[in-house]
Amino acid sequence: MKTVSIASLNPVKKQAIQNGFLSVFPDEVFQWQTINVPSGVSDQPKTNQETLTGAMNRLASIRRLQPDSDFWVAVEGGVEFHGTQEMSAFAWIVIQNPFQTGKARSASFHLPPKITQLVLEGKELGEADDIVFQQSNSKQKNGAVGLLTRDQITRTSLYEQAVILALIPFINSGLYR
Repeated sequence: MKTVSIASLNPVKKQAIQNGFLSVFPDEVFQWQTINVPSGVSDQPKTNQETLTGAMNRLASIRRLQPDSDFWVAVEGGVEFHGTQEMSAFAWIVIQNPFQTGKARSASFHLPPKITQLVLEGKELGEADDIVFQQSNSKQKNGAVGLLTRDQITRTSLYEQAVILALIPFINSGLYR
């Protein structure tokens, strides 16, 4: 049995990580540990680099707290601006084992002006989504992408694909060492 330590208590992130690992390693048995750790960046990262830094910080924290795990995984969602009034959302997934690291950025998607404006005013994306769509705690459910695509793509499925991409170095370890 392999232990996977996840740097979040968010059920969406946990499910995406579980789905990705089980898809890539269908014959493995995993034990999942979730721990809330700080990102060390702003509550709503607003650049690609800040988002990646948040994921890397979470990963470093979970490794310190759970040093005997077989894998450590961190997910950090963020937004980035295109000009001054357009914004897209995405996430970084970072996975490590004792020997290597895998990273992947999810697909990104354009946010509507009302949500963009609320983020510009200081709201986190999840809070802005809840206001615009009259939801509660959507970031632990289908997220902005689910609300905008009518659940054709959910936050879980968006992150799951990126988890699989971040696992490429572990699938092909000889090519990445």
